[in-house]
Amino acid sequence: MSRGPRLLVFRRRVPHTIAVSLAAAALFLLGALPAAAQDTNPLIKLDPTSRRSVELVIDSAVAEGLPTKSILSKVMEGNAKHADGRKIVDAVRKQLVLLRTARGTLGGVNDEELVAGASVLEAGAKREQLAAFKLRERGRSDLEAFTVWADFLTRGVPKDEASSAITKLWLDGADDATFHSLWNNVQSDILQGLNPGMALQNRIRESPGRAPATTGKPPEGPQENPSSR
Repeated sequence: MSRGPRLLVFRRRVPHTIAVSLAAAALFLLGALPAAAQDTNPLIKLDPTSRRSVELVIDSAVAEGLPTKSILSKVMEGNAKHADGRKIVDAVRKQLVLLRTARGTLGGVNDEELVAGASVLEAGAKREQLAAFKLRERGRSDLEAFTVWADFLTRGVPKDEASSAITKLWLDGADDATFHSLWNNVQSDILQGLNPGMALQNRIRESPGRAPATTGKPPEGPQENPSSR
């Protein structure tokens, strides 16, 4: 079975709700984590100066209503790689900027979409390319599109080609299943040795046209998200 895009690799490790993230951040800032919980506190492994800097970033995110889970993920990733504290601080500061930019570009999307949008920017997309996703039908989510888009960029698909393909599908009304099918086929071709750009070009020609008009009702049956595979 193929795995889903690598974009949200920490989703299974970090709490999904903003309430949990805010609670964790508050405990970090107050230094009130009990001894039994400190083993799972990613900040405990940082030197005091780096830890304080990360706490300030988390504090800023909380004050601005931005999700903190991706910031904590950067700390966890840095710890796993035994990165220098200064590099971890740089990474979390950059993540805060990306979240701010995504919020300013997309508007009032939910936390998961916001983090996914920030990941697209981090992978190399331009802010103006992301802006095409601000206007959408009520209730339509861009999470799948962003997840696939960012994964294409990390796999080496040329930036403009990836942006053009994903944006066109989105504007044509493609649903989550269409984006997932495109991702699955492209990553399969890449794994077989095909050039990433050529793989996308070949597969985008096979993508269906505009999806059926939505009724405003949720689709029947479970919907598979590549980031959960």
